[in-house]
Amino acid sequence: MIRFLILSGYFELMMYLQVSGKLDQYINVHYRYLVFLTMALSLVLALVQLKIWAGGEKGEVHEHHDGHDHGLTKSYQRGIAYLLLVLPLVVGTLFPTISLDTTIVEAKGFSFPVSKESVGDPEMTTQYLKPDTSIYYNKSDYTDQMTKLMTKYETDQKLEITDENYLEVMELIYNYPNSFVGKKIAFNGFVYETNKNNQKYDFLFRFGIIHCVADSGVFGLMTKLPSNVAVKNNQWLHIEGTITLDFFEPFDRQIPSVAVSSAQSVSAPKNQYVYRAF
Repeated sequence: MIRFLILSGYFELMMYLQVSGKLDQYINVHYRYLVFLTMALSLVLALVQLKIWAGGEKGEVHEHHDGHDHGLTKSYQRGIAYLLLVLPLVVGTLFPTISLDTTIVEAKGFSFPVSKESVGDPEMTTQYLKPDTSIYYNKSDYTDQMTKLMTKYETDQKLEITDENYLEVMELIYNYPNSFVGKKIAFNGFVYETNKNNQKYDFLFRFGIIHCVADSGVFGLMTKLPSNVAVKNNQWLHIEGTITLDFFEPFDRQIPSVAVSSAQSVSAPKNQYVYRAF
């Protein structure tokens, strides 16, 4: 019966995340099909356990080979196993998801191209400014991927950035900044303003997920806003302007930026994340 409750709990949790829209904050939406597979598998296994329990069987399988018992025979072993299985259900149900804003950036700061801060998975790093998918390819394959993507945008004189292409365009701009200098650009994001060494810098960011929340980050460009435009942190803008290279003193290097010609306040989107399509 315990196994049935745990498995049905996974089905119900996946269903809840899907219906509530909170699933977007855990994984790349392009992998949504995996959640449906998990839901189906959990439901089937739960029904199997229910049938076993209803049929009067114990629902525990002990395999004996040559006098050796490979099952969890002791009660504390089963207790630990059940606890580990229940833990994701408790976290997913009782711990609320957090809306991300500039306080996250302020708390962590940001570096380029990635920070060295671990986010739980030793193979992952929290990413900032530049989306970096190179960790998923060998060097030659990554170069081929970027070259292929460049053919989509290199002839465009104006880059219209959408939720769908946000991360791939940002990665290209940071990888090949000289190829994009002088091009027009338009995109939405939230304002992050920071003061370093008595110098004010404005950025326009989006929170993005490459594969899952473990490799999520904040991505965007430094902006040079017109002097008559006043902004504040977390304000959502639609900007249009020209891509330039500007010196960012905290990094002691030039980074891509936008000389903004037009800035308009817009409402924050229902889903503030963007996702990498592969």
